[in-house]
Amino acid sequence: MKLNELSPAEGSVKARKRIGRGVGSGWGKTSGRGTKGFKSRSGGNVRPGFEGGQMPIHRRLPKRGFTNIFKKEFAILNVKDLARFDEGQVVDEAALVAVGLVKGRRDGIKILGNGEITCKLTIKECQVSKSAREKIEAAGGTVEA
Repeated sequence: MKLNELSPAEGSVKARKRIGRGVGSGWGKTSGRGTKGFKSRSGGNVRPGFEGGQMPIHRRLPKRGFTNIFKKEFAILNVKDLARFDEGQVVDEAALVAVGLVKGRRDGIKILGNGEITCKLTIKECQVSKSAREKIEAAGGTVEA
């Protein structure tokens, strides 16, 4: 088989509908748009959310609350998640991303105190809760802000 002998599977390719090519084609004159009206005109179609003059759903439903556009999104980890690191290893953002504990967009990392830790680790560039700090330091590790 050669490149010039390749062809698509039977029935998988359909010719596009060529509209506005004369009355005899069946898609001439109004070209399938019907007659008159906004949608028959060039550039004529309703905007997203328009419901034909009926009060749109986004205006009928009540609005509540407030969204803080400056909100910080933190990647949340627990002390038990740090068990996969080796003794004496430095745990920072790059190490957590490499292991797969932290993914996607974030404004920082916070370690919480759920679980136990036995290995001695050095935590850098992370926010740490009070209970997590106590558990890390009890295991012989250090937390550097």
